Amino acid sequence: MTASSTAWQHCFVETNRIRLHCVTQGEGELVILLHGFPEFWYSWRHQIPALAKHFKVVVPDLRGYNDSDKPASGYDLDTLGQDIRGLIENLGYRRAHLVGHDWGGTIAWHVAQTFPHLLDRLAVLNAPPPQRFLQELVSNVDQVRRSWYLLAFQVPGLPEWLIRQNLRLFVKNLFQEQAVRKGAFSAKDAAIYQAALAKPGVLAAALSYHRQLLSPQAWLHHLQRPVWEAATPAVTVPTLVLWGEEDALLSRKLTEGIDRWVKAPLCLKTIPDCGHWIQQEVPQTVNRELLNFLRC
Repeated sequence: MTASSTAWQHCFVETNRIRLHCVTQGEGELVILLHGFPEFWYSWRHQIPALAKHFKVVVPDLRGYNDSDKPASGYDLDTLGQDIRGLIENLGYRRAHLVGHDWGGTIAWHVAQTFPHLLDRLAVLNAPPPQRFLQELVSNVDQVRRSWYLLAFQVPGLPEWLIRQNLRLFVKNLFQEQAVRKGAFSAKDAAIYQAALAKPGVLAAALSYHRQLLSPQAWLHHLQRPVWEAATPAVTVPTLVLWGEEDALLSRKLTEGIDRWVKAPLCLKTIPDCGHWIQQEVPQTVNRELLNFLRC
């Protein structure tokens, strides 16, 4: 952790009948940062002090992760979106800037589509709208290949057991090996992620996100829609999309056609020589882009 971490505060916020552990810093307009799989608030360690110079920054551990509550259910997008809605309201704010990466980005898209009145601005890092991702998953062999892990996670019980038995190697392969900029993850960072994933109930909760997204009910819900784009509310707040060009997990093709889901000013920027873990691989670039976008 950086020297600035001494200014971070830890707290718990009640929302949607659960408690979310949060790290907070700064004052002013509210900025919420949502992490991805299989992370926790620590993935935003480089952004918190930079953004906190201008904003009230709140970074939750998502439902099921690290020190947040780990209920048996509630890992569908609608419930996860309600978690964030309640977080904003229970922090005493009417609106917020929402920033998400990976699964946090998926949730951020959903919140923007569902509760536009709660957001001032939306920023998403290496995460397409969920409808766009499902489209590619049924039509793009390359994305199916990249998402093999997501499909493997659908097997009940076994993935959790296998990951638990090989947790150190799982963290090393996913973070250190998948990063294009290898210096982004030190041995200490890997140990911190490993310790968070080793907490009771975390792996089962983390995999529940993937199982809910590809559950038969979710597929039926989408297949019953005549046209995904027509049935999905457009994002109506200014939106920034940052994308590491060499993401091994999510195809760059997912950025094509994003403007179909955004009926507001949209800025899409791709970052060369950068992989999936964009805010950790190129933190200064991400900080600059977020500050330019959120402060304008």
